[in-house]
Amino acid sequence: MDGGVIAIFVVPMALFLVFVAPIWLFLHYRSRRQVSQGLTDEEYQELTSLGQQAEGMAVRISTLESILDAEVPEWRNKQ
Repeated sequence: MDGGVIAIFVVPMALFLVFVAPIWLFLHYRSRRQVSQGLTDEEYQELTSLGQQAEGMAVRISTLESILDAEVPEWRNKQ
């Protein structure tokens, strides 16, 4: 093979191994470590709060739907 043809493959591979691969591995294992640690207390409290808000919204939606069913029986069929 010609030396120029080999350089076409070797140079990009060397650049990848020297610059891209270490950063990629660092970011990959940092994110894996964060996932394995689980939720922090603050994140757990926020998640609990969001769950309570969702339950409250579900009750409100149910109430609104029952009011609409009583006052406008065909509201679900309108587009």
